Amino acid sequence: MTEYFQIPFKTFKISLDYAKPSQKALLSAKKYGFLPYMVERYIKMFDSLEEVEALLKMTGRGLPKSIRCNTLKINCDKLKERLESKNVELREIYWFKKGFYVLKGSEKVGYLHEHLFGYYFIQDASSMIPPLELNPSPTDIVLDMCAAPGGKTTHLAELMRNEGVIVAIELNRERMKTLRSNISRMGVSNTILIRTDARKISVLKEKFSKILLDAPCTGEGLLPIDPTRKMKTKLEDLYRMALRQIELIKAAIEALAPGGELVYSTCSIAPEENEFVINEALNMFDNIKLGKLSVIPNFGDKGFTEVFGIRLNSDISKCYRVFPHKHEMAGFFICKIVKT
Repeated sequence: MTEYFQIPFKTFKISLDYAKPSQKALLSAKKYGFLPYMVERYIKMFDSLEEVEALLKMTGRGLPKSIRCNTLKINCDKLKERLESKNVELREIYWFKKGFYVLKGSEKVGYLHEHLFGYYFIQDASSMIPPLELNPSPTDIVLDMCAAPGGKTTHLAELMRNEGVIVAIELNRERMKTLRSNISRMGVSNTILIRTDARKISVLKEKFSKILLDAPCTGEGLLPIDPTRKMKTKLEDLYRMALRQIELIKAAIEALAPGGELVYSTCSIAPEENEFVINEALNMFDNIKLGKLSVIPNFGDKGFTEVFGIRLNSDISKCYRVFPHKHEMAGFFICKIVKT
């Protein structure tokens, strides 16, 4: 049986037969405890079964813990000295001098005084990339559309040296409490917090020079640290989430000032939540283009321009993907949109 799912706004159709499990997918799914449709997608995404197996084997094995030094409060060399005096061994992330992998003592970095003082934020290395790619200046008016728990919001504030303005949006009341707590702990003073649905930001009647949309997603890139995800996300869940992401990116583009930049990211490796969403945005608007990502030269895999039998806009190769089995970080997708 062939079913079709149509993404709103344009006539983008895809046969859901692409996720129908083959015998190879069924065998691997049984071996590693995955939903079969997920494995079938991985087989179609990667060049080899060996690479598929490498991803499946990483599930539940964990990832190196990492922290981001907060220069609003402390010099990073001094932070390193303080933590090492408490038997926390750090290794600088090679592409980001303010980020560190925790090689020893990771179990206690959330309880040290330095953490409570806001000297660092505990976050996966890949989640440090989107703010760096957005690269806001102290004169920018920035919108952070889905801000909690605040890792990226506080990073944006640090990059802006606590100047300019950040409008941070969060809908969930409990997550807003966490965001407010982290904003205070990290010494951020240039941020306005608004609890609302980011899809309705047009009511602000403001145009932003920089926007970060780290979109809600299924978290398919978090398999190494959350093995429950290999069994709980159905194919329809992916498309339900994609619909929300399309609504969010549409609102973001409409709120972006001419010449402004929007960074779209997810902690998902699913093309349905990433390349398909970007392709839809390019079809919806004729005044946007994809910009070059340049923080980490020659890093990550290029965005898919053809996947599951669907040919997408060739510029999507300018986006990039982080895979846990290749880069030892949570799976991430990152793309920059420029409004002309």
